Amino acid sequence: MNTLKIVNLTVKVDDKIILKDFNLDINSGEIHVLMGPNGIGKSTLTKVIMGDPTYTIVDGKIYYNNVLLNELSTDERARMGIFLGMQLPMEIEGVTNADFLRTALTTKEKENFKLYEFIKKIDKTVEMLDMKKDMIHRGVNQGFSGGERKKNEILQMYMLNPSFIMLDEIDSGLDVDSLKIVGESVYNYYKQNNPGILLITHYERILDYIHPTHVHIVSDGKIIKTGDYSLVREIEKYGFDKTNSKKVNSIGVCAIKEKIENE
Repeated sequence: MNTLKIVNLTVKVDDKIILKDFNLDINSGEIHVLMGPNGIGKSTLTKVIMGDPTYTIVDGKIYYNNVLLNELSTDERARMGIFLGMQLPMEIEGVTNADFLRTALTTKEKENFKLYEFIKKIDKTVEMLDMKKDMIHRGVNQGFSGGERKKNEILQMYMLNPSFIMLDEIDSGLDVDSLKIVGESVYNYYKQNNPGILLITHYERILDYIHPTHVHIVSDGKIIKTGDYSLVREIEKYGFDKTNSKKVNSIGVCAIKEKIENE
């Protein structure tokens, strides 16, 4: 079982504390959703886990499979199987999607990399995501719409085959059809590969496709409330402030995991 463990994490940027005494454990087969108002540290958490040097760890530790991540580079974390689908995927001119992914996989798999298998898989995944076939031969995200960029993140996820996945507002910028494709694709990957998933969203609609085992409300840089999917319903009905003061009607994480396993 793969496990991400965050212990008493305090993080700052530009001398401002963003996360404070943050704690979270995510195991294989678990889907954790972080919800909360803007600017309270949700995206910061994913970037710190991925090793973004913009953020400074003041205190605390991050472990993946009992390996301390704090001082590891981003590429070392990626080779361990950690993946981040970004909220605002960047454009890389002059590097095609195919070249980018082939280089990443060659680095990861070394002598086990098979070009024919790579071509078959990328073609199949592009078709599954309803992407234009020429996108794999264009610069990474170059000229892509917001929705196309999000699909491209899921393409990268499938090709890199991570064991721990972070998706930062992967639903933003998607129309109804693309939301369904992305949501179902992520959940199918989950069912096939049993990764741990950390999903950040403001909206319930993506959770129609990606069914969480745990839901957390974040405020003031830490988790202040945890529940199951019923907590999402409470947030939709009452908003964050009133939900924080209410008791959550929980059917239990074990029951949700059992439901997922039987689907």
